[in-house]
Amino acid sequence: MAKQQQVVIVGGGVIGLLTAYNLASEGQTVTLLERGGLGQEASWAGGGIVSPLYPWRYSQAVTALAHWSQDFYPQLAQRLFAATGVDPEVHTTGLYWLDLDDEAQALAWAVREGRPLSKVDVSAAHDAVPVLGGGYSQAIYMANVANIRNPRLVKSLKAALLALPNVTIREQCDVSGFVLGGGRVVGVNTATGHVLGDHVVLAAGAWSGQLLGTLGLGLPVEPVKGQMILYKCASDFLSSMVLAKGRYAIPRRDGHILIGSTLEHEGFDKTPTDTALESLKASAQELIPALADAEVVGHWAGLRPGSPEGIPFIGEVPGFRGLWLNCGHYRNGLVLAPASCQLFTDLLLARAPIIDPVPYAPAGRLNAG
Repeated sequence: MAKQQQVVIVGGGVIGLLTAYNLASEGQTVTLLERGGLGQEASWAGGGIVSPLYPWRYSQAVTALAHWSQDFYPQLAQRLFAATGVDPEVHTTGLYWLDLDDEAQALAWAVREGRPLSKVDVSAAHDAVPVLGGGYSQAIYMANVANIRNPRLVKSLKAALLALPNVTIREQCDVSGFVLGGGRVVGVNTATGHVLGDHVVLAAGAWSGQLLGTLGLGLPVEPVKGQMILYKCASDFLSSMVLAKGRYAIPRRDGHILIGSTLEHEGFDKTPTDTALESLKASAQELIPALADAEVVGHWAGLRPGSPEGIPFIGEVPGFRGLWLNCGHYRNGLVLAPASCQLFTDLLLARAPIIDPVPYAPAGRLNAG
């Protein structure tokens, strides 16, 4: 067991929650601060596909985290379910990509990475997913892709943390800056005073850049708005995830179907818009014509923490000992969370890391504020 230290985590999304869970499981004392409610931002708003939408279009840095996470998710979900009775619902459905422009690159990537992605006849896609729209001419399929029901994952992580004696959670607690002392970061400022610790972890998603800016550091993480809609169908309506023209349909076990998503640079505004609603409905009906007769039961927006090439920042901030980052996961926070938070835990506890940490290190990737 590692030496017990006090760790303050800023941000209660999936990255902050899982970081807290990992550290607390290793005997660390954790205080987690969230300015709103736990997991109510991007972690709640996302789709939960346990794969980047187009995994072959990413750098090796993202791929390494994604593969580790994909392989680990089932056991994480099992462990959380056993501990809390709340099932995060890892639902393995497979994923069909339709009419890709870069199908050859996708197939070459799959061979190189040893992933079970293959070309299938479009008729096989229609046999497997009878509700799929016509008009598609080519398909590729990856069998073992799952989706996780992200609101349930948040609920399960929260329950697991509340059951641990060495964890304190403070919701509705806004952090305004950092406390410096003895040449290092020793805590954070909140409306109710200082919260001090041996280490401070910034896991505040799209808001991380604003906070780091208070130290005169420029973190290139910015909010990127995404809107989603939700239908409710029979539980056996859609058997697999499908993706075409950048839009996807994700089936939950109970018949809810998520359709996403937009990519909008609108600052911190996350108001759902009629324009996006119509665009998402059109995509839904193109993918699955029967949805024309289904009711939209939800429409929302969230803010992704956009970062250069989608490569997260994981590690200690140079020049500010005691201050750590685990943020900037852009479109893949849920996909990359298990690996990111395990790598982070290894680094903070000075253990051999699960993968090479160099691509994620903040050193050389921050600007002067």
